[in-house]
Amino acid sequence: MKSRTLGKDFTVSAVGLGCMGMSHGYGKPRDKKEMTELLAQAVDFGYTFFDTAEVYGTPDNPHANETLLGEALKPFRNRIQIGTKFGIHFDLDSTATNKPIVTDARPAGIRQSVDASLQRLQTDHIDIYYQHRQDPKVPVEEVASVMADLIKEGKILHWGLSEVDADTLRRAHAVCPVTAVQNRYSMMARWYEPMFPVLEELNVGLVAFSPMANGLLSGRYDSHSHFEKGTDYRSIMPQFQEKNMEKNQELIHWIQELAHQKNATPAQISLAWMLCKKPWIVPIPGTTNLGRLKENGGAADIVLTQDEVRRIDETLEQIDMSDVFGGSKVEK
Repeated sequence: MKSRTLGKDFTVSAVGLGCMGMSHGYGKPRDKKEMTELLAQAVDFGYTFFDTAEVYGTPDNPHANETLLGEALKPFRNRIQIGTKFGIHFDLDSTATNKPIVTDARPAGIRQSVDASLQRLQTDHIDIYYQHRQDPKVPVEEVASVMADLIKEGKILHWGLSEVDADTLRRAHAVCPVTAVQNRYSMMARWYEPMFPVLEELNVGLVAFSPMANGLLSGRYDSHSHFEKGTDYRSIMPQFQEKNMEKNQELIHWIQELAHQKNATPAQISLAWMLCKKPWIVPIPGTTNLGRLKENGGAADIVLTQDEVRRIDETLEQIDMSDVFGGSKVEK
């Protein structure tokens, strides 16, 4: 697979693998043996960039995803890059499917988190370490100072911020250069595009999560699709509600037509659109299926001209589409 460089010198596969759904958020956790095999197959296929977080798990096993990746990717550690995140936990007293987030970026807590993640990931360094959400009680400058120390100590090589705005990025970057921001971005979630000039100015990459609107843009779901209540976030996401599935058909059919013109799949077009928009965007679609893994990686080989990207942008402005899931509630 082709590669891309984020920030000054963080080179990763052009498409990364979001691993959350293997352990969290998309129904019951998948079989550990099957996911271990899938992760090895991802490396064979050319993926080098794997994304996780300390909170991707279940109430009974809250750190399951990091543990899975630590064991599965250990044989390939010198060939890959792992990103993980710190700074939140879920409110487990909530009965919501997507439980509210509680932020905690106190320096002492960050240090406990990084050491625990290093142990679970069975590694001596984390390639990129993201603040998962902003903590209103801890200035981002203070977090950036801790990141600078962790880089000096060799525990992390790069750092980033997730779901962050331009002003916060500037403040953080002034203390310790940020390599990438990880924000929600897809054809249905474009609210961070006004931030792109700042990313270019500061030479900061964008790691795009949910790049297919949690799978909707793959064109594989309809109003009859079933999502497990209580454990699958999609069961409460606006774009998957029956009336909105009907509303989004114009968008899906248009993407299918684009895909046909390029001898590609809708999923590949959704990814190629952002890959061809900027050389510093790396999408990290998640999957637990080998066929989808290969399909998503193949998006890196699809070429859209800047004129084609511009015309897609113009059409997206005109198509009527539903709201899209914007993330779990953050408790103040």
